[in-house]
Amino acid sequence: MSIDSLTSPTLKHLREQWWDHAFTQFLVERLRPRPGNRILDVGCGEGYAEVSLGRLHLSQVQLAGVDLVPAKVVQARAETAAHNQRVWLAAADAARLPFVDASFDSTYCVAVLQHLRDVEPAVAELARVTRESGRVVVVEPDNSARYVYSSVRAGAAVFAAAAQMLAARVEAIGDASETAVGPTVPERFVRHGIGVLEVRVFPVSRTQLGAPADDVWAERRRAVAALTRDVKDGAMTSLANQYLTLLGVYEREAREAGRSFVEIQSTSLFATVGQRLEGRG
Repeated sequence: MSIDSLTSPTLKHLREQWWDHAFTQFLVERLRPRPGNRILDVGCGEGYAEVSLGRLHLSQVQLAGVDLVPAKVVQARAETAAHNQRVWLAAADAARLPFVDASFDSTYCVAVLQHLRDVEPAVAELARVTRESGRVVVVEPDNSARYVYSSVRAGAAVFAAAAQMLAARVEAIGDASETAVGPTVPERFVRHGIGVLEVRVFPVSRTQLGAPADDVWAERRRAVAALTRDVKDGAMTSLANQYLTLLGVYEREAREAGRSFVEIQSTSLFATVGQRLEGRG
């Protein structure tokens, strides 16, 4: 699992970069699919989870997915069809799921709640659409807890500049949400009638030994261009320019350090596994 704080401040848009076979296995083991089960993915995106689960050839299991963005649902349909998978997909809001109570044997959402201004209604909906004794799995990061280290002097300054620039972008586009949602999921489960069975922490890290290759620096600059393209804000532009200047200094110092250069980044995902309690609703 990998992430670069100089291209994204959070795990909001990088799900496919840390989702691997081991994580898919973890998800299946916790959802405990059985023949005839219906399993719902809340926030399916472009169908990556469905394709990953489909590769395990789950027998007689009906997969369903919803996403708030219709274009993503269209892409998910194309991706699952390309892999000869039959998945029910639709556009829907996580806080207002279009299903009757207890529609699914298991439900899950991965890196979705972190996008929401108000998490509680979505957790309540996960509980509502899951049958009694059914599994609910939620995987979310703590985007406020990031560790970064660089062996060269410019490292601290460039990471601080990136954080400031990216925070300004969030404010400019009105994308505020709860940054530390991951560790709070267990208590939210309890409030909505989901018993907590397990909390597992997945490290998401990046370690660079030796100066990064040219493509790493190029990607970091492309990321800034992408992040600022849709923001018409003078302060944001100024912060981006300041960051790019510092990034140039950082690149030069890293190249000069050569094989002795070290960069370490780390954060965590919190996977909460629950079971819908009987008699709650």
